[in-house]
Formats: sequence, C-alpha cells, structure tokens
Amino acid sequence: MKADRIVGIDNFGTIFYTKINTIYKKNRDTTISYNNLQLGKLTTANSFNPLKINLFYQDFNTVIILDNRLAEIFKVDFNTLRSYRNISHVSTGYDNTIWIFNQDTQLLEVFDYKTGITKAQTLKPIDSPILDLKSNYNYAYLLTEEALWVYNYFGSLVKKIKNDGYTEIAENNEVVYLKKENTLSYLAKDAKESIPLETDNILIPQFFVTNETLYIYNFESLQEFQIKMN
Repeated sequence: MKADRIVGIDNFGTIFYTKINTIYKKNRDTTISYNNLQLGKLTTANSFNPLKINLFYQDFNTVIILDNRLAEIFKVDFNTLRSYRNISHVSTGYDNTIWIFNQDTQLLEVFDYKTGITKAQTLKPIDSPILDLKSNYNYAYLLTEEALWVYNYFGSLVKKIKNDGYTEIAENNEVVYLKKENTLSYLAKDAKESIPLETDNILIPQFFVTNETLYIYNFESLQEFQIKMN
C-alpha cells in the first residue's frame, strides 16, 4: 500500500492512514476519507479511539475531532479560545479530552474540547525538546531529548526514565515501545529499564503496535509480526 503514514489498525483489521493531508479508513470492503483544505497540512492523526479520531493542524493551531465515519463532530481552534494556547503535540485522552502540549507554558494539559477547560496539567515545565507524545485513557507518554516522562490523567508524574537515544515511541496496553535508529525496545508498565526486541535488522521507517502485533511500514508494504515475550 502507499501512504505517508500509517496511523493505526484496530482489532477488526481496519487500517487508518494518511496521504497528502487526507486521512483514510480502509477495511475489507470500503475506503472512506476526510480532508480539510482550509487547514492545509495535516501534522498528526490519532485513531486510538476510533469513535473520536483527532487530527492536528499545527500551522493553524487547530484540532478536528472525527467520528467513526470520518465525519467532523468538533473543531477546536486554539487561536480563538479565551485563554490562548500555542500547541505543538496532541494525543487522545479519556471521554471528551485530549492531551496537548502547550509550548508557551511548556506544560502538558488534559484539555476538555467541549467545555474548553483544562482538567489537569503537569506541575513543572518541560524544558527539553519534545520528540513524541502517545497516550491512552489513563496515561500520557512524553518523549523528550532528555527523558521519557509518564503522567497519569491527573497530571502527576508517575515515572521518568533517561532517554538513551530514542526518537519515537508507541504504546499498547500500557507497554511502551521505543525506537532508536533501526532498533526497538519495550518498557513494561512497572519496569525501570527497557528490553531490546529482536527484529533481525529489518528496516523500521514507521512502526506501531496493536495488542501483541508489531506493524512495520516501509512506504511500500505493511509487515506484521507477532510479539513473543520470553
């Protein structure tokens, strides 16, 4: 398949991917899509909750929420909010919330996009450059050049681990997978150190994990591997 980025694959084998600022949802029978020409470049897309997919357009400081038919159900223009926020990263939260990183305050926030209220935020600013942000309903995983920071949905720091050259992360069932050059490691929920995954030197341009399956996308084909823990 041809895509700019594979966003995710759900438990039914439905593939979410982006291509030329358009998000696609492809299953065995149909393919549907959404784009927003007014907002231009699509920075990130997140399908962790397939009923509330979030799209982030950084150039316009705007987030779009889509339903499972890729119909727009909510728009958040951070430029027009009473309390302006300059956002660099967005990820899925619980209920009607998203995790956002506010570049002006250098804080991670749990933001309710329906009420426009921040429900929680981290206590101390992050002054190290942000590399990646992933989340689930309970935790946010913020990768900086300095460390991997793990926060709960109250904004409290749960874990901090030194970054040993990792540039990208994926999360599944509260296990974190970390990419360093062309290698992958995994960090269990209660672990303090990551453990290398054996991938036989396969090139890893893009990767993500669903349940116990590792997907690697090389811009031409999507490869699927079963993860086996010793």
